[in-house]
Amino acid sequence: MSEQSPDQTMDNLNQTTAGANDTATEKEFLDNIRQNIDAVDCEIQTLINNRAKLAQQVAAVKKNHIANSSATESSNPIFYRPEREAQVLKAVMARNAGPIADEKMARLFREIMSVCLDLEAPQRIAFLGPVGTFTHAAALKHFGKAADTVPMTTITDVFREVEAGTAMYGVVPVENSSEGVVNHTLDGFLSSTLKIIGEVELPIHQNFLVAEHTKVEALSRIYSHQQSLAQCRHWLDVNFPNVERVAVSSNGEAARRLKNEWHSAAIAGDVAAAEYDLHKLYSNIEDNPSNTTRFLIIGHEAIAPSGQDKTSIVVSAHDKAGALIEILKPLSYHGVSMTSIETRPERPNKWAYVFFIDMNGHINDPNVSAAINDIRPLVKDLRVLGSYPKAVL
Repeated sequence: MSEQSPDQTMDNLNQTTAGANDTATEKEFLDNIRQNIDAVDCEIQTLINNRAKLAQQVAAVKKNHIANSSATESSNPIFYRPEREAQVLKAVMARNAGPIADEKMARLFREIMSVCLDLEAPQRIAFLGPVGTFTHAAALKHFGKAADTVPMTTITDVFREVEAGTAMYGVVPVENSSEGVVNHTLDGFLSSTLKIIGEVELPIHQNFLVAEHTKVEALSRIYSHQQSLAQCRHWLDVNFPNVERVAVSSNGEAARRLKNEWHSAAIAGDVAAAEYDLHKLYSNIEDNPSNTTRFLIIGHEAIAPSGQDKTSIVVSAHDKAGALIEILKPLSYHGVSMTSIETRPERPNKWAYVFFIDMNGHINDPNVSAAINDIRPLVKDLRVLGSYPKAVL
């Protein structure tokens, strides 16, 4: 078959459709459509490989620059650029004309970008495990399936893995719209110099999972993380009121247990179902369908502006009346919108506290920079945890 442009291929498809009722049998009509699909597939495959070659050229330029750099410059080129990826994905959705939905189209590009980045430099990503957790799902959503995702036992382990350079980046949960903030993640920043370089928002959909050998009529226990059990309490009360609910360390662990038990079910997400080859007996059983968890991407480098960013800071306040109000005034004065604030004990000091503050904008934005500079003399200490792109998908 001779090569055709995408426009020519679509013209042929339209002509085939228009003339189907007049000149073609149903089989001929379908055969022509399939030939057009094959032609489009060839175009797509060629273009994806062209994109991959360009990614390899980018890698070569970066490696060559490092090879020719002075000893004072960094010896580790940065291949993953969160701000660039956010801009690409937003552009994909902005120009999308359908019929594929904007977010689904962006997810396709997310995977193409993941494969191309893997050609430049394989990415090792630490996440709060085990395999099959929602944090695992967040890591795959943000970095794509070509990334090497590695489960860690605790949030502290994720921080340690990235600090040591064993993993390039880490993924940790920070807040849930129903259950609130994850204190272990906030505390991790108090003893770490790592930066926030990105965020992921993941709708939390819970599934009722069984194994191939499960005898549903004889269920005696349902495994899940305690938060998932709480998020599905009403559904469980209605559908399985007399079955024991057993809280385990994670939804991934809940799914894993079904391998050797015929009388048990688990509540977990899609990734756990796929990883452990389980069947979704019921989908989306959460009591609150808008339940969402926010995850942070942690790394070493500062991130350039993407155009739609957040900045996170941690502030150690003086122990005096009105300290918090004093801290927040510069944000209002400079027109900076605060999106969240959380309080944590300032260890090891007794009755001392730090404030974690998220705001819209990048540290390079004049109003954000001015607000932060005005806060500094008002507090004992202020550290910028990072400026990073807002979640795109």
